[in-house]
Amino acid sequence: LVNALTSQGLVVGRFSWSNKLVDWKEVKSVIFRTTWDYFSRFKEFEAWLNKIQNHVQMFNPFELIFWNMDKKYLEDIKAKGIAIPPTYFIEKGDQRTLKQITAVLPYNKYILKPNVSGAARHTYKLNDFNIDDHEDLFELLIGDEPFMIQEFQENILTKGEISLVIIDGKYTHAVLKQSIDDDFRVQDDFGGTVEVYEPNDDEIAFAEKCVAAIEFSPLYARVDLMWDNNDKLVLSELEMIEPELWFRNCPEAAMRLAIAVKNKLLL
Repeated sequence: LVNALTSQGLVVGRFSWSNKLVDWKEVKSVIFRTTWDYFSRFKEFEAWLNKIQNHVQMFNPFELIFWNMDKKYLEDIKAKGIAIPPTYFIEKGDQRTLKQITAVLPYNKYILKPNVSGAARHTYKLNDFNIDDHEDLFELLIGDEPFMIQEFQENILTKGEISLVIIDGKYTHAVLKQSIDDDFRVQDDFGGTVEVYEPNDDEIAFAEKCVAAIEFSPLYARVDLMWDNNDKLVLSELEMIEPELWFRNCPEAAMRLAIAVKNKLLL
């Protein structure tokens, strides 16, 4: 991406958002790419965003980043007609136990994870038999941040998860992510594998529909799709802050993004 931006005549540098030596007043715009520590340093990251938002043009834009950081955005997406896994949100400080919360849910296998997270941080697979083992941890975690529970989708174990990259509203390329045999997490941090994937027309149309459904116009997005327990496509996550985009698999996508950025800068 740096090479692609440079080829468009832009002056480009790579810096950490937390680098104290960077004078952000000298920076015209930023593209968020690998800020993979923001979810573990959320308050710092939020303060930095607020500090630079008025004088730095952001890609993706400030409002979109704040919306996308909290996975409650899935409620907004669902309201626009996009299918998601059955999801229940738990507010910070909720005094109920996991057993009390899940007792009213119409399923008995769950994924528990924070609203603001990445790399499967504090993500747990629960069922009626092991839920007691997580009560103490949940009581500790829910005091610090909100969580969500989703129905576990069995197909993730056999079919994996598709990630489709959308640049300037159009599909460019995709990968298939799969977990190892004794895990459900597809991230490579946990042994997951990634391979080039050729999506069908329905999968591409679904991904583009997901991006079109939001109120913002992202220059880039990664749409993570999976097949639910009824073998229907559902949106797993819509990543527009710091997704792995696998430009190495599709260099022309990096050029498309560079051109889109340049055009926005000229406005």
